[in-house]
Amino acid sequence: MGCITKHYLNENTVLGVWKIEEDINTLLRMAVLDPEDKKRFRGFASTSRKLEFLSVRALLAELLGKDARIVYNKNNKPFLKDGSRFISISHSHKLTSIITSITEKVGIDLEYMNQNIGAFAFKFINRKEKITRNKENRKYHLYIHWCAKESLYKICDKEGISIRRNITIEPFEVNESGLIRGSVKTKKINDSFDLWYSRYDNYAIVWTKKDYGSKQISG
Repeated sequence: MGCITKHYLNENTVLGVWKIEEDINTLLRMAVLDPEDKKRFRGFASTSRKLEFLSVRALLAELLGKDARIVYNKNNKPFLKDGSRFISISHSHKLTSIITSITEKVGIDLEYMNQNIGAFAFKFINRKEKITRNKENRKYHLYIHWCAKESLYKICDKEGISIRRNITIEPFEVNESGLIRGSVKTKKINDSFDLWYSRYDNYAIVWTKKDYGSKQISG
């Protein structure tokens, strides 16, 4: 199927989602790989990991053109090689997502809702957060919290952050999609963020973006 959405959040920020229905050979024809990409690709043992890797490159080409290249820092955080934009990537099951912006730091996470997430919610939900008791909405509500926290973890560059202790999602009522608020508090960070969430089939998707008033992008 390829790219199922390409949504401009503003003039500088675009979000795309790719549904993986192609085989490896088809995606190899759609993705553009440089020598470093080819080296990483050959290192993957599983077909699913190869498909994820290729779908990211195919979606990136769809969003930014075939010259765009991804590199990673020591924490495996992705950056564009030319430093022209901020970028965040997520994939789960058959979906891959990318959000990228010229002016805003970004974070995105999507999850296929196939697990009994309630069984390990204690690992990421803190006492300030409220989860609905409605059985029909509880699973989705927990997945929104999980994706939101992963998105904030990414936008804050991952280092020294506890998903449960340092990230809090403000209480909200569950809808198919909506806007929520979250905060990150550590010794180095004390900041609040808007987050947008949505459901696609059996997936939860959350993204966040914030303009810090600087266009300088570093890896």
